[in-house]
Amino acid sequence: MENTINEDRKWTVLSSEYLIRRPWLTARRDVARLPDGRINNEYYVLEYPDWVNVIAITKDGQVVLERQYRHGLGKTCYELPCGVIEAGETPLEAAKRELLEETGYAGGQWQPWMTLSPNPATSNNLAHSFLAIGVEKVSGQHLDATEDIEVSLHSPDYVRELLEDNQILQALMAAPMWKYFMSR
Repeated sequence: MENTINEDRKWTVLSSEYLIRRPWLTARRDVARLPDGRINNEYYVLEYPDWVNVIAITKDGQVVLERQYRHGLGKTCYELPCGVIEAGETPLEAAKRELLEETGYAGGQWQPWMTLSPNPATSNNLAHSFLAIGVEKVSGQHLDATEDIEVSLHSPDYVRELLEDNQILQALMAAPMWKYFMSR
């Protein structure tokens, strides 16, 4: 298929001002000229590093899921193992590192699954998803100071039920999981 993602309607940034620059939140205000000449005097962009997530399937066919509290939503939810790509890492290296750190699982056969934009209107990053088949438990968790993650294994049928019942709320995780179930 032809790549339809391009820059043919790209805006010209006339000026940018950073409003906040913190490790987990960088926001800027741009003044931009649209292709037809109109000026947008106040457009906000959130800058984030790229992210990864992993659909990890164990050697016996179980799906590795996490449950953790997400303060923005105020809910504890099922999620895929996920995280930020660190400086100098490839998306695959970051995905393998995050899976090991958060769950203690590693190995298996890995393939890129899909890449999504969290919100192309206001965010500048991408989320890279991977499928890892045949992972196995090799260690305990190695969590960051602010992480509180419960790891659990579930049958693919149960995970599909979670999706169908809107029990997986993170869109960047639900989309690759739906692709996984549609491709089976």
